[in-house]
Amino acid sequence: MATLADQTIAALRSGHEELATLVRDLGPDDLVRPSGASEWQVSQVLSHLGSGAEINLAALSAARGDGAAPDEGFNRRVWDRWDAMPPAEHASAFLAADQRLVEAYESLGASDRAELRIDLGFLPEPVDVATTARFRLNEFALHQWDVEVAFNPYATVTPEAVGLLLDQVGGMIGWTSRPEALDGRRATLAVRLSEPDRTYGLRLGERVELADAPEHPDGELAAPAEAWLRLVSGRLGPRHTPEAVRVTGPLGLDDLRRVFPGF
Repeated sequence: MATLADQTIAALRSGHEELATLVRDLGPDDLVRPSGASEWQVSQVLSHLGSGAEINLAALSAARGDGAAPDEGFNRRVWDRWDAMPPAEHASAFLAADQRLVEAYESLGASDRAELRIDLGFLPEPVDVATTARFRLNEFALHQWDVEVAFNPYATVTPEAVGLLLDQVGGMIGWTSRPEALDGRRATLAVRLSEPDRTYGLRLGERVELADAPEHPDGELAAPAEAWLRLVSGRLGPRHTPEAVRVTGPLGLDDLRRVFPGF
């Protein structure tokens, strides 16, 4: 039976293949088109993904004993080098860097996938392969959408990633949300997702948090699960909102967009 690490690594591979197929055919004008990330053109999203792949690979290699742990200035040097690349190099370097990272994950045996601990540099302690790979998958899948939506306004988050990322939302929204956007209003919504089916409670007040589904909600948000992931990451603008998204109760969809402006 495939473990969580196995499933996540497989999703990283399928995401890489999907995005690489698109990126290989992009011309100079395509690379400077606005992306789904509001302040970045397509090549800048690829730069972010490529530099992230390089940083992730350094942490994974250090955990395996294949290199020294990255020093304090490592990330900044990587970002500066990628920032200096022209758009065409962003694309080609992304393809190579992400391929190397995915291959490194795929090369891990069963014992490493279960027992290896990786220091990502921003968490209190090293974490296992499944956690590390899901951090990367969250970043990759959402930025894959940022690139794809520049060419297809109906793009969705890749299905292989959606189910694996839903369980991370609860730990994320506490620091990505902006409850002050509600000007003191409070509500508890039932969140009903499809593809895959999930049900939560969304408490909005001084803090924003997920909870068990409430017995008596103030309203309801119904949405495809991939649209929920885009909502909480600031990617559910009016042009890219599926018709299946419905909000009832004291808050509207625009209120929720303000609570989740992206990061």
